[in-house]
Amino acid sequence: MTVLRVATAAPRAFDVRTPRWTAAAASTVGVAAIAFGFAHDPARVWTNLLIDGFLLVALALGGLAFLAIHYLSGAAWSAGMRRVAEALTSVLPFAAVAMLALFFGRAYLYPWAGAGRASADGAGDGSWFFSVPAVFLRMALLLAAWTACAAALRRGSARQDVSAAAIHQRRVVRSAAIFAVVFAWSFPIAAIDWLMSLCADWTSTMFFVHVFAGVLVEGLAAVTLATVLLRERGLLRDVVTAHHLHDLGKLLLAFSTFWAYIWLCQYLLIWYGNLPDEAGYYQTRTRPDWVVWFALNVVVNWAVPFLVLLPRAAKRDSRTLKIVAIVLLLGRWIDLYLLVAPETMRTATWGALEVAIAAGYVGVAWQIVSRALSRRPLVVRHDPYLDDCVHHHQ
Repeated sequence: MTVLRVATAAPRAFDVRTPRWTAAAASTVGVAAIAFGFAHDPARVWTNLLIDGFLLVALALGGLAFLAIHYLSGAAWSAGMRRVAEALTSVLPFAAVAMLALFFGRAYLYPWAGAGRASADGAGDGSWFFSVPAVFLRMALLLAAWTACAAALRRGSARQDVSAAAIHQRRVVRSAAIFAVVFAWSFPIAAIDWLMSLCADWTSTMFFVHVFAGVLVEGLAAVTLATVLLRERGLLRDVVTAHHLHDLGKLLLAFSTFWAYIWLCQYLLIWYGNLPDEAGYYQTRTRPDWVVWFALNVVVNWAVPFLVLLPRAAKRDSRTLKIVAIVLLLGRWIDLYLLVAPETMRTATWGALEVAIAAGYVGVAWQIVSRALSRRPLVVRHDPYLDDCVHHHQ
């Protein structure tokens, strides 16, 4: 009876009317900032478009990873948050367009595209793998594959709103398994193509793991923030309790520490080896104009969430979780800024332009996610794990 009451009482639509105008205004500001930037400093604009576009892709992939882990592990506690993660994946088509638009600014970003910063030994020049058609064809194929996986998971979930047949659960589990396999081999390619190739003469076998850890943190932070906001509005209060918040807090603590572990491993190995081809990457990022961002990256992405979320009570408090999630989402921008900007702008430049463009992307993402949440019940009606979710830790 509890499951039936929760499933049928779940609101069909998340009311998007209140935040819609704010999000639309932020999007308008972002478009104006991009137009202004193109007229005055194109390299700076393309840098921000790469950062914010990749963050949108990571947001959707983080939601997909959350769903895949949920389905493949048979997790029951997170069943009430599935629709939140599904809504995040709706951002992927827009994010794909934003990333493919980088084709027009490739000369400002990538040495292999004629930016004029190839290494002295010719790295990045004359390679078919890093030719412009090859890179952007791979980008299109990877984005199309991820979008197809996201659509398959959402379709399978929608079928569970109208039927309790076990075949629908088997289909979404199969779709999650396909995504896991596709993601495992495709994401390293994307991280190398889109981010590591910004520096023509530097490589790291841990780089894509570092970026992958950031994707997990971003996805968890976004799911946590959206879940807390919906719960505060009373929309998920029947299925998301303090026990669920506690689990989300533990995951945020764990994966922010995992990100810090990978970050530290990469840094220490390069620092200890002190090889000229490797050390230059961090020498650039610890110059006086970048060192503040370098330190802030670790503080925001690890020290703050670690210290705040250590107490048990903090992980069960919705206000604390909301603040930590927002801090981590800001931290993801800082991390991407440090990965990209030192290679494309050379000097640390941050101001109203960065804030406005980022606000524009946030506004678009907010509208897309809100509309996705408004189209379906916030709780999957015939989820076989919903009863276990409702009685989590009881």
